[in-house]
Amino acid sequence: MSSIARRNLFEDIPRFLVAQAGIMFAVSLVTIQTGVLSGFVRSVGIIVDHADADIWLANKDMVQLELTLPMPAATLDQVQQVAGVALAEPLVMTGGIWRSPTGEINAIRMFGFEPEGQLFSSFTLQSGSIQDLMQPYTVMADESILNSLGVDQVGATASLGSTPLQLVGLVKGAQSITSSPYLFTSVENAKAFATSGLSANLNCRLQEGDFLCTNVYQKEPSATTPKPSPLAATDSISYVLVRAQPGEDLQALKQRLQTAVPGTVALTQAEMASQTRDFWVRRTGVGFILGLGATVGVIVGIVIVGQILYSSVSDHLKEFATLKAMGVSDQVVYGIIIRQALWMGLLGYVPSLALCFGLGVWTFRTQGIMILITPPMAAGILGLTVFMCVGAAVFAIQKVTRVDPAIVFKS
Repeated sequence: MSSIARRNLFEDIPRFLVAQAGIMFAVSLVTIQTGVLSGFVRSVGIIVDHADADIWLANKDMVQLELTLPMPAATLDQVQQVAGVALAEPLVMTGGIWRSPTGEINAIRMFGFEPEGQLFSSFTLQSGSIQDLMQPYTVMADESILNSLGVDQVGATASLGSTPLQLVGLVKGAQSITSSPYLFTSVENAKAFATSGLSANLNCRLQEGDFLCTNVYQKEPSATTPKPSPLAATDSISYVLVRAQPGEDLQALKQRLQTAVPGTVALTQAEMASQTRDFWVRRTGVGFILGLGATVGVIVGIVIVGQILYSSVSDHLKEFATLKAMGVSDQVVYGIIIRQALWMGLLGYVPSLALCFGLGVWTFRTQGIMILITPPMAAGILGLTVFMCVGAAVFAIQKVTRVDPAIVFKS
């Protein structure tokens, strides 16, 4: 019976190719939508995943990674005195307006951390060194956002608001697809960028190791940009990253931290990532939209496969009637149609998955958009493809169910 299914499938090659193109479209649509959703979910928490902290301490009003209120830097000293804390480091988060060398502007999100620290420096470096961020007014960015920033190489100079800066390195896989371009720098630099009081109309350039700024409109030279100052106890920070001592109970340590520093909330790394991802998926509607796209793909696939199978069964209706007249059971006839549907699904699934993998690599390298296709997801899409094809076969089976074996003897 499998041979009958294959013969029916490959009997008309042009129609077969058209059918497979339709199935590939449906499977690719489902895969891409699901992959984008999965990549989106991973992307929004990628900063948390990159950190090596056991616990994140934040303001009690913190909603998600990029939506929180500041805490005084003195919090860091309080945390270091809590029993069970092996290491604590500050994380400063701020925003600003990036102005490229050509004058174009873009909103950015900046993360300031300790370059010599251990809890926020596990980036995949493409060029440069984390230690380069200890130089004044230096930043790193993800390689995927260079076009957005209007620069094309390490060493390029630009400005943040009115403060000059230099791009000293590139990282990989550290950019959320939902957010403004991420910049990474030292805590001191982040503080300087956030508190700069220079004129917003300055044109800055790198000259003999220092930045020289000139007023764009008045053409008056200004003093060399002042060096960033160390973090003071009264300055603001966004998070305290904590590493627990070996064998320490993290839940108990969380309680001690919240007691020692009132007005804060302590979350494990997994909890912090989960809270950030839940915010984007449930409160922004992005998950619903991407899920809706995948559902539409399944419906389109069922319609395409169902129409093709229905047409094939109609063309071979006398053959099926002959089988029924010979006493072949309905289950066997139905099995032929289902096998034909499965062949169509498998032959459409393999090239579709290969296409989506290639598309995912291209989009990640060029756009920084992650289309994440994991082995469990690939297996799930295969199961969905089988379900889609078998479900479509039901429409064709209805045609055979009503066929009268007597049509074999009609002219």
